[in-house]
Amino acid sequence: MYIVADPAEISGIERDSLLVTRVGTLNCAFALIDALTTARIHGNLPSRLVNVGTAGALVDGLSGVFEISHVLKHDFSSDTIAAITGHPYPNGIDLDVSGLLPTAWLATGDSFIGDSVSRERISRQASLVDMEGYVVALAGQRFGIPVTLLKDVSDNADDKAAGTWTDALPASSRRLMEALEVLAL
Repeated sequence: MYIVADPAEISGIERDSLLVTRVGTLNCAFALIDALTTARIHGNLPSRLVNVGTAGALVDGLSGVFEISHVLKHDFSSDTIAAITGHPYPNGIDLDVSGLLPTAWLATGDSFIGDSVSRERISRQASLVDMEGYVVALAGQRFGIPVTLLKDVSDNADDKAAGTWTDALPASSRRLMEALEVLAL
């Protein structure tokens, strides 16, 4: 199953194979859980979840498509929650990667990162930032389905990001399709 937040992020995938979740973790969670629950009821869970989309670079000099090896939520304070409740709340999922593409750590949250203060803070945890990847990885974990996250750098998650994201979509879409071909997905 191919999963994308916005159809402009990828072209060339048949609509029947593409789940468009809309932007953000809650939209992604509801759309994905609905689709996977329906698939489980009908006995046809997908063999793999493949999330393709754009990401902001939290580190200067990054470009192109990355296969995500670790994903976390940047807006969830797991240490604080663990201290309050006395129970651990892990915040990170390791993913198997193919070895065919460059890898990166991804931070997921519900804010479009477009300022240097947020960029600096989140860059201590990951090199890329998006708004859906962690949800896809967690759903895959819960449903027992392998996950591949492919993210193309569309912007630098800085003060110019909101103005350049839309312009970057055609090239990002092309690079993501090429990465899918490399991975034979």
